[in-house]
Amino acid sequence: MPREKETKRDTLTTRQGRPVTDNQNLRTIGDRGPATMENYHFLEKISHFDREEVPERVVHARGTGAFGYFETYGKVGDEPVEKYTRAKVFSGAGKKTPLMVRFSTVAGSKDSPETERDPRGFAVKMYTEDGNWDLVGNNLKIFFIRDAMKFPDMIHAFKADPVSNVPDPTRMFDFVSRSPEATHMITFLFSPWGIPATYRHMQGSGVNTYKWVNDEGEAVLVKYHWEPKQGIRNLTQEDAGYIQAKNVAHATQDLYASIERGDYPEWELYVQIMEDGYHEELDFDPLDDTKLWPEDKFPWLPVGRMVLDENPTDFHAQIEQASFGTGVLVDGMDFSDDKMLIGRTFSYSDTQRYRVGANYLQVPVNAPKNKVRTNQHRGQLDHRNPEEGSGDPSINYEPSMIGGLEEAEEKSPQHQPTYNAAAMTKPIDRPNNYGQAGETYRNLADWEREELIKNLSNVLSQCDERIQEAMVYHFSQADEEYGRLVKEGIAKKTEEMEDMQEEEMPGREAGEQSRYGKGTANQQKASEEAVDKGNESEPY
Repeated sequence: MPREKETKRDTLTTRQGRPVTDNQNLRTIGDRGPATMENYHFLEKISHFDREEVPERVVHARGTGAFGYFETYGKVGDEPVEKYTRAKVFSGAGKKTPLMVRFSTVAGSKDSPETERDPRGFAVKMYTEDGNWDLVGNNLKIFFIRDAMKFPDMIHAFKADPVSNVPDPTRMFDFVSRSPEATHMITFLFSPWGIPATYRHMQGSGVNTYKWVNDEGEAVLVKYHWEPKQGIRNLTQEDAGYIQAKNVAHATQDLYASIERGDYPEWELYVQIMEDGYHEELDFDPLDDTKLWPEDKFPWLPVGRMVLDENPTDFHAQIEQASFGTGVLVDGMDFSDDKMLIGRTFSYSDTQRYRVGANYLQVPVNAPKNKVRTNQHRGQLDHRNPEEGSGDPSINYEPSMIGGLEEAEEKSPQHQPTYNAAAMTKPIDRPNNYGQAGETYRNLADWEREELIKNLSNVLSQCDERIQEAMVYHFSQADEEYGRLVKEGIAKKTEEMEDMQEEEMPGREAGEQSRYGKGTANQQKASEEAVDKGNESEPY
């Protein structure tokens, strides 16, 4: 075949740099084979192909992301930010810090639909002048459980049956029925808030409680909230099914397309601030991540904005290998005693060491922008810059009298909380599992409450009667009407299913062809329709 007339292109090489003259054929004895053992280029090519993927995340496997910046206002509301925190990322009005964000679903696999009813991950990595800061949270501001001991069981229950690999809502509700603290989260999840229309049109939250520390070593509790400037849009179950039938990656496509056309999504960052302590005036523990802090007592205070204006150029390198951890804080931030936060802090970084490797922090998307100087090295794929070590590479330990690295000078006092209590394994003393769940139910718009009842009734009608009774009890404790309507909805749906006759499965016709990288016209249309079909909601 004649070679195409085109601009001269770079030459293909092996990974060792040798030019490849034939990338189409194995070396064989005769043109029909057998193949020879010294097919080095083929063996290298196929063996690398066999190892292309890293293990998918146990949670948050399906996701996408983008790059941009955070611009600080230099204030917390009307007050100087330095009153509360010495974190430099918040100081100096107008200062911009580069960042990347990964949005995700939680329980689904890597290729699961983005229309599933599931919390959405909202993880932000800021490359600050003092090192990386990861704010790892969800779109919903609360969680199912308040103690990290229950986390593996919760995720096991929410995933597919380990025997059949078939998703079964009975498993999730079996767990939730014995975890009354989940009533609040279930109320949000099965309302339209459980299916955001797109990643651009959803709120974000740190979920857990952190601390800010100022120059005096004084600390306050803090909650983080991201508010989308594009507005909030959520899908009904019916609309989500409509979108899913056309495109299972509509939210990924929507985010990429919006940035590509210059319609950069933007969020404003707010914080709520509370003095650290027991707070007897509250009917819940402020460290309980199943609770919202009431806005009238702890107002949202703006501190900056985030803009996403750059798409990834290599999804695997920049998004799939992006690694986050709740323990990745900078000076001026600290941990609260939130039991879920402490458990997440070990788990999140540990899973990255398993997934990506011991040196996952050397992957460019994870590496900080400031200088790294550490004695933590070696291991698989260690390729750190020798200049990032000490002046004497032989001194890979500290302390030393003759060289190597030394500790930084402490410029501001550390926050030093004090405790006087016995070590124990007990739940908190103010669980109040139903109060806020009832408030959230009553605060939903009429159409949102109707959708909530319908969704819960449809799913619970498939569950064991014991689970149905337990869930109706929990909902009734939150609000009498709530429990009664779910009970009536289960009975109605059960009757419908008993009367339903088996229908023939319709034939399937061949679909239209996809243009490479663009998706079908239906898929593109579905991505656009997700925004139009999303119903606007007020912030909560």
